[in-house]
Amino acid sequence: MATAKEPERNEKKTMRTITYREALREAIAEEMRRDERIYILGEDIAGYGGTYGVTKGLIEEFGEKRVKDTPLAEEVIAGAAIGSALGGLRPIAELMTMNFSLLASDQIINSLAKFRYMFGGQAKLPVVIRMPAGGGAQRGAQHSQMLESLYAHIPGLKLVMPATPYDAKGMLKASLRQDDPILFIEHELLYNVKGEVPDLGVHYTVPLDQGIVRREGKDVTIVTFSRMVHICSQAAEDLAKEGIEAEVIDLRAIRPIDLDLVLDSVRKTNRVVIAEEGWKYYGTGQGIAALIYEYAFDWLDAPIAHVTGKDVPMPYSKVLERAALPGKAEVIAAVKALVPARATAGVGAR
Repeated sequence: MATAKEPERNEKKTMRTITYREALREAIAEEMRRDERIYILGEDIAGYGGTYGVTKGLIEEFGEKRVKDTPLAEEVIAGAAIGSALGGLRPIAELMTMNFSLLASDQIINSLAKFRYMFGGQAKLPVVIRMPAGGGAQRGAQHSQMLESLYAHIPGLKLVMPATPYDAKGMLKASLRQDDPILFIEHELLYNVKGEVPDLGVHYTVPLDQGIVRREGKDVTIVTFSRMVHICSQAAEDLAKEGIEAEVIDLRAIRPIDLDLVLDSVRKTNRVVIAEEGWKYYGTGQGIAALIYEYAFDWLDAPIAHVTGKDVPMPYSKVLERAALPGKAEVIAAVKALVPARATAGVGAR
């Protein structure tokens, strides 16, 4: 599969810099203008503008019939979204945090993921559930979890985890045009991240089944997603100064996964580091590693390395939280443990 590319940027005036939060807001507004069946529901999303300010200003344009505050009841939010989708609407359900999706897990896993299959395709379920996830902001053990591997295990769901404002807008717009359920996972530390996005009036979407090579390299492949894309990109820049060229792959979505993109890179570099914020055991990274071993074992010159968060509930203490989360140093150490000395030979003589 060819590497997914962003549009050519021949003229700087066609791009502008906005935050991840603003990119999401623009995607929602543009799609609501395009399709009057789209509405959004969730806790404090109307007058307050949502916990992270993504929906601020939407009620002024679209009114309370299409921007609906709900009770603090995630199972009700998910159930209402499913019912209205079966009735012909296209809901966006905002959950305050992915951690609270556990309260709606029966609706998500047993209804949302299965109804289209169980009814032979007669029932469309164009539901997008948006939810922030991840640690780093001292939210404590019950509000800092990456639970994507739990839902990625379920057939019938698509899981989108954009890392940049460009992808956040393009992938949310693409998600809102699907007839299948999407879990759209936004790391809470990405909302203030800035990046280039096409000018207003330039409409685009980003496919949900294509990863992207964020940085090309020849010595090792780093496979990652969500906020860890930024950490791994920083690690790759530091490694390059020491003569190690790491290829950084942003999966963008983990179900479906762009396995061809990953395997093409593995066959080129012959070494792999998988980096994720979540826990090691039975997590997303272990599933990716198993696929690489199954389909590209003969191309591997070393065991796959796996950088993850510590296998503990997230501490509240800032110092302990920082220790529990994977960082740039861990990624660099994992790469250096895999890449032979010849890759750095003569660097100092340059």
